[in-house]
Amino acid sequence: MRLGTENGRWAEIQRQMSTDGKWSGELEAQRKGGDTYPASVSISSVHDAAGKLTHYCFVFSDISQRRQAEEQIYRLAYFDPLTNLPNRAQLYSLLEQAILEAHRKQDHGAVLFLDLNRFKHINDSFGHSPADTLLAEVGRRLSHALRKEDVVSRLGGDEFVIALFDINRREDAAAVARKALAALAEPFFVENHEILLSASVGISIFPDDGRDAETLIRNADVAMYRAKQLGNSGYLYYSREMNLRSLERLKMEGGLRHALERNEFILHFQPQLDLASNRIIGTEALVRWQIPGQGMISPAQFIPIAEETGLIIPIGEWVIEATCRQLRAWLDAGLEPVKVAVNLSPRQFSQNLPRTVMGYLHKYGIPADLLEVEITESMLMHNADSVVAMMQEFAAAGIVMSLDDFGTGYSSLSYLKRFPIDTLKIDQSFVRGIPHDANDSAIATAIISMAKALKLRVIAEGVETESQLDFLRAAGCDEIQGYWFSRPIPADPYAQLLRETNGT
Repeated sequence: MRLGTENGRWAEIQRQMSTDGKWSGELEAQRKGGDTYPASVSISSVHDAAGKLTHYCFVFSDISQRRQAEEQIYRLAYFDPLTNLPNRAQLYSLLEQAILEAHRKQDHGAVLFLDLNRFKHINDSFGHSPADTLLAEVGRRLSHALRKEDVVSRLGGDEFVIALFDINRREDAAAVARKALAALAEPFFVENHEILLSASVGISIFPDDGRDAETLIRNADVAMYRAKQLGNSGYLYYSREMNLRSLERLKMEGGLRHALERNEFILHFQPQLDLASNRIIGTEALVRWQIPGQGMISPAQFIPIAEETGLIIPIGEWVIEATCRQLRAWLDAGLEPVKVAVNLSPRQFSQNLPRTVMGYLHKYGIPADLLEVEITESMLMHNADSVVAMMQEFAAAGIVMSLDDFGTGYSSLSYLKRFPIDTLKIDQSFVRGIPHDANDSAIATAIISMAKALKLRVIAEGVETESQLDFLRAAGCDEIQGYWFSRPIPADPYAQLLRETNGT
């Protein structure tokens, strides 16, 4: 056995022994076979009765397992277990050190925030384990695409950060972003399926966009989110204007969280006109957000945020109850019963949804056929069997169902045979171009013909001109909805319009 003689440490130990009479520490020990191991060692001097040094006593133990455990704890603390890339804590530590060094040398650096596009759909389709394998491969590709001195980190989920500690020009960060995107553009293979991935990248530059790790990463995240909003898989540099928009969005999200308790939501109603009788036979309930002192907030501004944050779930439930409450008020006032449609978000889907809807119908004493639920194509695409069961519950209760935004999604026509749909709604993106756009006109005509063949009613939304109305009427469309007849209006003006139009 050889103990403590490596790297000249024996002389150091002897010096301490001569002064203190003892020494303790860690050494690399060697067995007879030549293999080494870490040892915890304590050495003590042994003296006889006369005080003469006679021996040294070595007490040592193999600490290999303890060392491995410490290394494992370190890796868990500072590295992502899935990809073996530095995690958030390690990234922040490395970035702060690099920023101090860059500040001293007056150098520049960059942070690239990379987020995979539509990764949730892959997770939903293949499950967590294959998706994790895919993320590990993403991490490997990003690491191989960059220089050794660059750092690739996984923050969590499908979010990665690339830290460039030394760049000469701002354009260098864009070159790295292009390399990273090119590395991800090659096909991935999951369970023998070819998967094409894309990503959005946001770039922040030190020191222009931040002088600490937190600010640089946050601003790169803001730029990434903006790049994702633009819809093209690419990169975008951070700008102060983006941060202002981000702050406005956070402010709106905070306001949304309190809007229900502050009773700031109201309903507007857009009537649906039957083209055969020229009577109002239905209306769509549309939520509006009215902030005291600020006026009306456009749904285009707050609905996407509500969808993303999950706030659409309580808001959607409020719409259902408020619609039933308004129907009760109209019935009590002697208004002609006309069905009201409410939109369901895919985020609202749950096994309890039919019972929730029917609970409000029962609470306010509303006949089931006066409520129509509008379901989007994307809702049909996911959890199809569960959606079928949910829709069958609605149908059994007598609740009318329509398929909203038909033609804009990816659903197969075979779905129309599976789901108990009563009405197809032609999306306004197809209505806008008729009758002058040949493609829009052909699509609208085809949807109407198909609906007739399937014995479904068809309604066109977004009708704004007389020529659009004439074309749709000639093509056999059953109903229209849009500014040509009426924009969405509050409950009382709608009730008045219903009386005037239907003569009741």
